[in-house]
Amino acid sequence: MTDYLKRSWAVVNLNHLEHNFRLIRQTVSPHCMIMGVIKADAYGHGDKYIADQLVRLGVNWFGVSNLEEALSLRQQGIYHPILVFGVTPSENVRLLNEYNVTQTIYSAEYARELHAMAEEAGVGVQIHIKLDTGMSRLGFVLDNGFADTSLHEIEEICAMPRFNAQGIYTHFACADELNDDSIQYTRGQFARFMAVLEQLEARGLTFAIRHCCNSAGTINYPDMHLDMVRPGVILYGLNPSDDCAGKADLRPVMELYSSVSMVKEIAEGTPVSYGRCYTAHRTTKVATVAIGYADGYERELSNKARMLVRGQYANVIGRVCMDQLMLDVTHIDGVKAGDLVTIVGEDGSARLTFDEMAELSGTINYEKVCLIGKRVPRLYRQNGKDVGVVDYIRHKA
Repeated sequence: MTDYLKRSWAVVNLNHLEHNFRLIRQTVSPHCMIMGVIKADAYGHGDKYIADQLVRLGVNWFGVSNLEEALSLRQQGIYHPILVFGVTPSENVRLLNEYNVTQTIYSAEYARELHAMAEEAGVGVQIHIKLDTGMSRLGFVLDNGFADTSLHEIEEICAMPRFNAQGIYTHFACADELNDDSIQYTRGQFARFMAVLEQLEARGLTFAIRHCCNSAGTINYPDMHLDMVRPGVILYGLNPSDDCAGKADLRPVMELYSSVSMVKEIAEGTPVSYGRCYTAHRTTKVATVAIGYADGYERELSNKARMLVRGQYANVIGRVCMDQLMLDVTHIDGVKAGDLVTIVGEDGSARLTFDEMAELSGTINYEKVCLIGKRVPRLYRQNGKDVGVVDYIRHKA
C-alpha cells in the first residue's frame, strides 16, 4: 500500500483522466491541439501526476495561472510548451526565457514594460496576445471605440524584436450557458475575435495558434475550436455547468474519503458542536469524522451535507469544525472508529458528488475541488493499483 496517513485523503483516478482526455481528442479535429489547463495545482488534483499522464496521452500544451505554477512543472520534468494566463512581473523576464515559458500579453503598457526588461536582460520571450471580446477581464479591449487603438497596439507589440508572438486568444464568458441570450453572446465574442484576426491579417500579422474554447466551448461549439482548445474542468470529469450535463461521457477523476475517529451516544436535547446550532431530537449515535474546514470541507456545509458510512447516507450535524465534524449514524448498524467515510465517491449503490456539495454551498464544482486542502494527501490510482501519493505536509512525492 502506498504510504499515507488515513485521516482524510483524496483518490485521483488516472484511468478516468485518460478516458476524459481521449473523449476530448475525439471531439476535436485531428489538426486541433489540446492545451491541458492545470492551474491551481491541476484543480486540486496535483500537477505532477496529472501532467505526467497528459504527456503520455499526447497533450500539446499546458495552461497555468502564473509563473510559479509554470516553474513547478518545469522543476518536475515537464518540458511541453506552457502558457501563463495571468501576470508575470516584468522583472522575472529572465525566468520566462530560461524556462521557455510563454507569457500572455494583455495590454500595451504591460508589453512595453516586459519588453524593456527583456532588452535590458538581452533575452527573448514567447508571447500570446489576449483579446477581450466580452469577458472584461484581461485583454485588449475591442468594444466602445477602442478596437482601432488595440489593433495599432498589437501591431506595435508584434514588431518588438524581443517578442515572438506565436498565438492569439480570447476567453468566453458564458459558453456554459445554453439559453438563447448566452448563445448569442458567445457567438458575438467569437465573431469579434475572428474579425480582429482578419483585420490583423490585412496588416500583415498572422498567428500560428488561435484559440478561444475553454471546457464549455470545447463541448458546445465545435465550429470554434480553431487551432487549439483549452479544456480544464472537463479533464477532471466535472461538468462546466448544469446546462452541459450529459453532453459528454465524463468520468470524475477525484474521490474524497475520511475516517471515523469516535462513535458515541448522546441523549435527546444534547447540543452538538460550536454555537449549539444543532440539538439532538432523540437519543442519537454520533460519529466524529476527521475532516474540517482546514481541509477544504467548508463550514457552509454545516447541518446541510451528508456522507456515506457503510453504504448508507449520514447527515452532517452541527457546525463543521476546523479539523473535525459530526455525523448522525443512529440508523446505521455497527459503525466504529476507523470506518471508512465516503465524502465524494461511491459506496455500494450510493453515490455523492462535488456537484451536490457545490449546490449546498451555493457555489460551483470547480471551487470545491480547488479548495481541498494541502493536508489531504492525493493518492494516485491506475488500473486498480496505487501508483503514487503526494503528501504536501510530509513533502513526499
